[in-house]
Amino acid sequence: MNPNIEAIIRHTAEASNAGRIHFGEVVAALVGVGVESYAVDYRGRRITYYLPDGTTLTLEQHAPDAPIAATFDAEAVRAAIRGAQRGEVMYPAFKRLTQAAGCVGYTVWIAGRHVTYQGRRGETHVERFPD
Repeated sequence: MNPNIEAIIRHTAEASNAGRIHFGEVVAALVGVGVESYAVDYRGRRITYYLPDGTTLTLEQHAPDAPIAATFDAEAVRAAIRGAQRGEVMYPAFKRLTQAAGCVGYTVWIAGRHVTYQGRRGETHVERFPD
């Protein structure tokens, strides 16, 4: 992987995990270096970034030590998303809220402009990017 692209991805991940930047800023930075999607795995505590040429980068994902709920609650996931969209919920809190809602991970489809959230039993919630 190009070292400049990797540095930007790492910096973006660190800033997001620290709650210093919003989701829109994350997406803008990743678009700028050609990332087409990324997958967050709360259980495996990792995040993998995918580029169109097949290049990937997997980083450790800082996850709260709270357990992931057994039942997927799509309404609670939507509430966390809405809080983030209003700028009230930064990523550290977003992770806690979505895990409490039974979310085990999600995939951000930058090129497709949506996010797919997953529960333990394969449940999903698809959230389109706002215009």
